[in-house]
Amino acid sequence: MIRVFSLLIALQLVSGVAGAHAQPALAPFPSRPVVENGLLEERLESLLPRLMREQGIDLWLVIAREYNDDPVFLSLVPKPRFTARRTTMLLFHDRGPEQGVERMTVSRYPLGALYEAGWEGGDLDAQWQRLAELIAERDPKTIAVNVSTTWPVADGLSHGLHQQLTAALGDALSQRLVSSEALVVRWLETRTASEVAVWQRAVAIARATIAEAFSGRVITPGVTTLGEVGWFIRERFEAAGLAPWFHPDVNRQWREADYGDTPFLGVGEPDMVIRRGDLLHTDVGLCYLGLCTDTQEMAYVLKLGETQAPEGLSKAMAVGNRWQDILVGEFRAGRSGNEILASAQQRLEEAGITHAIYTHPLGVFGHGPGPTIGMWDNQGPTPGRGDWLLYPMTGFAIEGSVTVDIPEWGGRPAQMKLEQSAIFNGQQVHYLAGRQTSLHLIE
Repeated sequence: MIRVFSLLIALQLVSGVAGAHAQPALAPFPSRPVVENGLLEERLESLLPRLMREQGIDLWLVIAREYNDDPVFLSLVPKPRFTARRTTMLLFHDRGPEQGVERMTVSRYPLGALYEAGWEGGDLDAQWQRLAELIAERDPKTIAVNVSTTWPVADGLSHGLHQQLTAALGDALSQRLVSSEALVVRWLETRTASEVAVWQRAVAIARATIAEAFSGRVITPGVTTLGEVGWFIRERFEAAGLAPWFHPDVNRQWREADYGDTPFLGVGEPDMVIRRGDLLHTDVGLCYLGLCTDTQEMAYVLKLGETQAPEGLSKAMAVGNRWQDILVGEFRAGRSGNEILASAQQRLEEAGITHAIYTHPLGVFGHGPGPTIGMWDNQGPTPGRGDWLLYPMTGFAIEGSVTVDIPEWGGRPAQMKLEQSAIFNGQQVHYLAGRQTSLHLIE
């Protein structure tokens, strides 16, 4: 039974969404496993059975070794845990709607109340033998394992473990092995309502940190470098115990710049000094309570005597927001990522908006599984991952750019590179902590 009371108490520590310019409070370290484990129990009890039946899987195995974890492993086990211990085996058996999914670990070390212990101990040979016995007793029609040529996150069963598994099962049971790739993708891409409440706070933290970094409290024009701004963001995350999944990128555009032949405008050498009149961009990703964010925002460094950004840059931001509206307006459950991309591109071309779309799923991983909607180096269909269909309660980084000629820059172009974390609820896309609609201004 889900410990609803404990979960609700834990979520009080992270509930509410702060505005982009107010630093949200963080859950204390000792409380974080309580939140994550409550969310995990809810997922295992209510989400996993539905997904296993959706994919027609009777029994699912996740097997990992210490420091060679299956990518899905940590999303299935309670915290605090950082890796598998020795060889850790997880067995999920669907006994039907009335009895639910049996969860068992065949491992040297227990996994707490969420998993029944299925092995009393012994050497490695005895562990494999016990796993085979448990599977034979349940006599499943299919035995799903994590092997995939399309999805890296669903390809976690190593060659050595696969050999050991087939040897333990024997020929008859080994013939029932199937790929679990669709189940893994659905498990990793799907969010619960409780997770969304936590995720909103994570995104608000990211946006608030960018707002602080893109301010006069951090940037002194003519003195501060791009690298110093990036490290300010990184150190903010590290001090709060937030895991960045990439180092923050900061770059600048300016009127006289020559960017060469690159399709992306901006220069990001860490030792470059920020100047008045610069258009700044940052790309930031953090993970908090098991969920990742991905955010890109823009700022303008005021020249002496200016109180606002040039009108052309403000209008370019509005074009960027229009790009977002058109793209998310094409999200329909059951459409593939490639179909969403093609439909949005047609509408954007009709609107005369010069753009690029490279929107990706987001959640447990920053670049998560699910429908890819364009790639920065491929504005056409993405085979395989772009063919995946859009499902409700899945998260996305709404990522891309627009290029607009700026009158105040003598008609030279500027690029608004925007990205906001969002959830598709089955009907429409909602930004998890709002979106940027005006440039950050730095005096």
